[in-house]
Amino acid sequence: MNNKNTVAVAYHQTGKSTTTNSLGMREMQARVYEKRNSQYLLVKAPPASGKSRALMFVALDKLANQGIKKIIVAVPERSIGRSFRNTNLIKYGFYEDWVINPHYDLTAAGSTISNVQRFIEFLNDSQAKILICTHATLRFAYEEVADDAQFDNTMLAIDEFHHVSAADNSVLGVALRNIMHNSSAHILAMTGSYFRGDSQPILTTEDERQFDKVSYSYYEQLDGYQYLKSFGIDYKFYQGTYFEALEKVIDTNKKTIIHIPSVNSSESTKDKYEEVGHIEDAIGEFQEKDPRTGIDYVKRHGDGKILKIADLVTEDGRDKVQAYLRKMNSADDLDIIIALGMAKEGFDWPWAEYALTIGYRGSLTEIVQIIGRVTRDSDNKTHAQFTNLIVQPDATDDDVMVAVNTILKAITTSLLMEQVLTPELKLKSRNTDSRLGDMENKNIVFVKGLKTPSTKRVKDIIENDLPDLKAAILQDNKIQEAIATKAGTDVINKILIPKVIMEHNPDLTDKELEEISQYTIADMVLRQAESQATTSDTGNDKKFLRMADKFINVDDLDINLIAAINPFQRAYEVLSSNIDSKTLRLIQQTIDAKKADFTESELVVLYPQIKKFIVTNKRYPDKESNDELEVTYAYALIKIADLISRRKANEG
Repeated sequence: MNNKNTVAVAYHQTGKSTTTNSLGMREMQARVYEKRNSQYLLVKAPPASGKSRALMFVALDKLANQGIKKIIVAVPERSIGRSFRNTNLIKYGFYEDWVINPHYDLTAAGSTISNVQRFIEFLNDSQAKILICTHATLRFAYEEVADDAQFDNTMLAIDEFHHVSAADNSVLGVALRNIMHNSSAHILAMTGSYFRGDSQPILTTEDERQFDKVSYSYYEQLDGYQYLKSFGIDYKFYQGTYFEALEKVIDTNKKTIIHIPSVNSSESTKDKYEEVGHIEDAIGEFQEKDPRTGIDYVKRHGDGKILKIADLVTEDGRDKVQAYLRKMNSADDLDIIIALGMAKEGFDWPWAEYALTIGYRGSLTEIVQIIGRVTRDSDNKTHAQFTNLIVQPDATDDDVMVAVNTILKAITTSLLMEQVLTPELKLKSRNTDSRLGDMENKNIVFVKGLKTPSTKRVKDIIENDLPDLKAAILQDNKIQEAIATKAGTDVINKILIPKVIMEHNPDLTDKELEEISQYTIADMVLRQAESQATTSDTGNDKKFLRMADKFINVDDLDINLIAAINPFQRAYEVLSSNIDSKTLRLIQQTIDAKKADFTESELVVLYPQIKKFIVTNKRYPDKESNDELEVTYAYALIKIADLISRRKANEG
C-alpha cells in the first residue's frame, strides 16, 4: 500500500479562528454578527467553527433590537440539540445569556405528537421566546399550522441546512419556501457542507439570491488553530475482504473513529456484528465489556496496553455507550470508536485525530461530515488524517464498473477536498486598474486575459458560489468519465465544465457563462498547480507554479495558457497509479463506447461552438478527425439533427 497522502495540507497555527473578541466571538462568529440585520442569511462554515454560538448572538440581537418575537431552531436529530443548550455569554463579553425554557426544548424528550402540540403552543404563547426542535418536528408541525402568517416576526434557524431540498416532494423545502414567501419571518440557514448527495438544489435560484451569505472556509478554520499543523487524505485499496487489510490501516496510537461499510455496499460482509469482532481482533485481544458503561476493553497486540473501544454498531447496550460518550472530558476516556451510521454529523469528540472509513461513501456531504469529526483543535494532536479503504477493481469481475465508479468518485472527492482545504485564491485580470493596490495581497493572482465580471450575477457566483460549483463539477458523471479516459482538455474545459455551470444556473447568458467558466477553470488549475519559490539571477524572489509539467512564472500567467491545461490531471495520475493498466484499459473502452451520448444541456453548450467552427473552417466537423473536440462536434451535430427530425415527425 502507498503511504503517501493523496491530499496533504500544512497549516500555520495562527490561533485566529479560536481566539475571541471583546464580545466573546470567534472570527467566524464576528463575521456572521456583522450581517445580523439581514432578513435571510446563509452561513457556510466547517464543523467546530462555532456556528451554534453564532446563531445565539444573531438570535438574541433580533429579539432585543430587531422586533423579532420568537426564535425557532431546527436541528437534524435530537442529539444535536445539545449544541443549543443554556450558554453563558455575558461572562465572555456579550450583553445577554442564551437561556432555553426546558418546556420548549423539543429535542430533550417527548413523542412526535406531543412535540408537535408543544410547537403549536409555542407559536401561540406570547411569553415564549426560544424553541429547539428537530427537522422532523418542524415538518410535522408546519402541516398543522393554519396560516404561514403565524411565522410573522419569527426567526427560523435551520442547522445542517444541506438536509433541505428545493424538490416539490421535500416537506421541509416546501415549508421553508412558503414561510419565506408568505410571512415576514427571518431565516438563518447554517451548514458545514453545502453539498447534497443527490442532484437536487437546496434552494431555488430565485430564493437563494435573496440570502446574504457568510462563508468561512476550511482553510481559514484549520489555519487559525493553535495545535493542528497538518491534515491528510488518503485512499487505500484492497482485494478480497477488507479484514486482510486492517492491520495496514489501523493505527492504535491515534484516537480513531472507524466507520464500517453500509450493509448494502459491496464491501460489507452483511454481518455487521461479526465485522466489529474482526476489527477488535485486528487491534488486540478482547478482555471484557464494562457492564456499567458498555465500553469494550481490548488488550493491544504487542505491548498489551488496554484500549477503550466504543461499539456503536451493536444495538444492545448502545444507550450506555452513548451516555458514556456524552460525559467524556479527557483524551484518556476513550481510544477508538467503531460505528456504522453514527458518530458523524454533529458528533463531538475533540480528541479524535484519525478517521478510517471502510467502503466509499456516495454522499460528498457524508465525507465532509466524517472529516469534520477529526478536524477539531486539541492539544493531543498536531496532525489529522482521513483514510478511505476501498475495494480494488478486478478486471475479471462482472461488476468491475461498479468498483471503478467508486474509485472515480473517491479520487474526485479528494480533489474537491484539496480545493476546500487549501488557501483561497482571488483571481483578477492583469488589466485591472486596481493591480498596484493589491500587489501585497499574496492570495490575489493576476491573470492576463481573464475577463472582468460584467454583471453582479457573475460577481456573486464567483465570490460566493465557486466551492458549490466545483463540488457539482467534480460529482458530475461525465467529468468523472473524462478523468478516467484522460479526455482532451478542450472537451473538458469548453464542454463539460460549462455544461455543469449552466445546469446549476440556467438563466445565465452566453457571456456570463463564459466568464464564470473562465474563473472556475482558472481557480481549479491554479489550486492544482504545485507552487515552488525560486530565486532569480538578480536575487529577487519570484514565485513559480508547476503547470502541465512546466514551471510558469506567476507574472506570466495567461488565461489561454490556463485554458490549455487539464484541471483534473492529478486525478488521472492518482487513478492510473492505483490500478493496473489492464483494468484501466477496460475502464476506458467501456466509457468510450458511450461517447456519442449527449445530454440536452451538453447540446445547448455545444451548438454555438459548432456554428462557430463551421463559420471559421467553412466546413462541417468530421467525426474521423484526429482532433477530439472536432469529433465531439461531429457526433453532437448528428445527435442534434436526429432530435430535430424526431421532433418534426412527432409534430407531423
